[in-house]
Amino acid sequence: MNARVLLLTGGSRGIGRAIAVEAIRRGWIVSMGLRNPTLPDGNWPDDRTETVPYDAETGGEADWVAGVLERHGRIDAVVACAGLLDHDSIVTADDARVKRLFEVNAHAPRRLAAAAWEPLKRSGQGRVIVMASLSGKRVKSSRSGLYAYSKFAAVGLAHALRHEGWSHGIRATAICPGFVATEMGAQAASDTFPAEAMTQVGDLATLTLDTIERPGSLCQAEITLNCQLDGIF
Repeated sequence: MNARVLLLTGGSRGIGRAIAVEAIRRGWIVSMGLRNPTLPDGNWPDDRTETVPYDAETGGEADWVAGVLERHGRIDAVVACAGLLDHDSIVTADDARVKRLFEVNAHAPRRLAAAAWEPLKRSGQGRVIVMASLSGKRVKSSRSGLYAYSKFAAVGLAHALRHEGWSHGIRATAICPGFVATEMGAQAASDTFPAEAMTQVGDLATLTLDTIERPGSLCQAEITLNCQLDGIF
């Protein structure tokens, strides 16, 4: 039970998958909550990797945490990577669509952090990463307005968790990338920005694990990064 344990959403592809690969490379045990609890393609060590059925829209965080504690005895980090992109109008009449966006991008990360809070405190150096977006820092266009609305909440969540956990050694960070070379990144860019010029998932995974492994005296509340000039970002 000496290996540190990380809970990860969104690990089936893209940024989340790259974070899982990097964490395992560094010796972490990674528990991936997936709607389809089958490991994505790749070579995954049995003693370092597990999947559990989890849907960010419907919950189940408490059961996930309880199972991890039974199997591994500890939780040291939570990384919320599952995300939903929606280009509907901010004045849409489709409330169900808006609620689904917030459920995945803001409410589910809060529920997972809350469910894991006590073991994160016991860790003494618990870490929470909310994979937000530069859309959580500014509204770039009307097309991104609704998505930004949810990601502003995700950034606020990271700040709130940072305050809540500080005295217990828990550090929380919102990581806010621009375009990342994933399917979602291509969709966000409307296929007008080449993937090779976007932030690469491996680089973002390295940054994420570096952030998790920093000492508590070197905490960053937010990390913004970009692959292009975009105002102050």
